[in-house]
Parts: sequence; structure tokens; C-alpha cells
Amino acid sequence: MVDRLAVLLDRFSVSAQVFNAGALCGINTLEADMGLGQLHLIRQGPLEVVYGATSLRIDEPSLLLFPRALTHRFISDPVRGADMTCATLRFEGGDQNPICAALPDAVCLPLSGIHGAGDVLALLFDEAFTQRCGRTALVNRLFEVVMIQVLRQLMETGEVKGGMLAGLSHPRLRNAIVAMHEAPAKDWTLEDLARVAGMSRTVFASTFRESLGITPGQYLQGWRVGLAQQALRHGRPLKVVASDVGYGSEAALSRAFKAHSGLSPREWKRAHATH
Repeated sequence: MVDRLAVLLDRFSVSAQVFNAGALCGINTLEADMGLGQLHLIRQGPLEVVYGATSLRIDEPSLLLFPRALTHRFISDPVRGADMTCATLRFEGGDQNPICAALPDAVCLPLSGIHGAGDVLALLFDEAFTQRCGRTALVNRLFEVVMIQVLRQLMETGEVKGGMLAGLSHPRLRNAIVAMHEAPAKDWTLEDLARVAGMSRTVFASTFRESLGITPGQYLQGWRVGLAQQALRHGRPLKVVASDVGYGSEAALSRAFKAHSGLSPREWKRAHATH
């Protein structure tokens, strides 16, 4: 069976950079850093987290994920504080990274509930709170491993409702989604995708829309445009990109690109370079 998560991460990477390891005492506000998410591992609380109109109380060792830039405030005991280690997350392509876009604004999970993460978390905390040679590089990699484990957990438990991760959680739809991910240039028909999913055409189409909120054709277009945006960021010629992602010409890609993003490829590239 094809690894549905590996295909995603091969196309759109996620990297971590640790920026805190130790006790946070009193009130600490972390401002939104555009283009970056944050992953916090709370080893010992209690801790109150405030973001937007939401206030969250954490009383047990927990993971707190903000995949996109979001200002949030930590409130803990002014003397004892809360023991935690934190990292920024950089999703290739920023908020347009399909993994980032598929995640909710915030994810909070008890550490004990992340299947198979015990040994990784123990090593991460041990390294984060010491000063060994290579500590930062190792902790960064361990944060990335934890992020993969969180994505696996969300997919396997079906905790995300709607969007790509919900589709990848479905025992049949995920086969069609992975097929599109692996071969975006193929001339997929609804019948082809239904056959890959092992479903009738009608049931596949309705189940896909109910689970992901869009049609299979809209999903395929979004995946292709996302790949095109990635290629344009890397400086690849538009003509080559069009062929690679399943469009017969630059004009065909431009039409799909504008329909999906509101901008032509050249307009998008200029806007991205300015940003």
C-alpha cells in the first residue's frame, strides 16, 4: 500500500527550528510570525493558552500546534511557570502548503495520547533541557518527527473533519487521493478515480464531496496548481511546469491557475516575489 503521508511530505516539506526550552513564567505573548507556525510541547503545567476568542486550560503534558501564524498568550504560575519546549514550523509554500492548509487553526493533544511517540518525546525533552553537542540540530529533527506522528494520528483517528486530511482518513477515498498525488499529470476521469477507490462513480462523487467539501475535479485542480506554484517558486519555466502537472499548454495552466487562485501564474509569481 502506498504511504499516503510520505507522498505529501516528499512534495511539500515541513521543517522545525527550536526557539525555547525551559520554564515560561507569568504571562508571555508570542506574536504571529508571518509564514511560520509553532509547535509547543508542554512537559509540566498547569498552563492557560489564549488565542483569539479561545481560552484553553492545559493540566497534563500536552502538545499544542498552531500550523499558521497566530498570536497567542501563555499564562502560567509566576514563580513555578510551565516547563515546555517550543519550535517554529516552516511549511514549504507557507499557508498554501496543502498540509498546512488542511490543518485546523489549533490542535491540542495529550502527549500520552500520541501513539508511538513516547520514546521520541523522552529523547526530545532530554536533549532540549541539556547543553550537549549538536543539541539544536537533534531537537529540530525530533520536532519534525513529532510533527509526522501528529499528522499520522490525525489521519488514523479521523479527528480532522473536512479537507484533505479527512479524505486521507477515509479507507476508500484515500486511494484515489494518493493516486492523484502520485500522478498529477494523468488525465484522470471520475470513472478512473472511482475505480481506484473501489466505489461506484455516483457513490464516489457524493462521498468525496461530503468528506472534503469539494468535487474530485476541484481537488485535482488545486493539487496541480499547488505543484505549479511550488515549481514557480523554484524558478522552473512555465511551459515545463504546465506539462509536468497535466496541462497541455501554458494557456491551459494559466486558466486553471487563475480559476483556482485568482491570479495568473506570472501575477502570482510577482506577488510571491514581492512578499
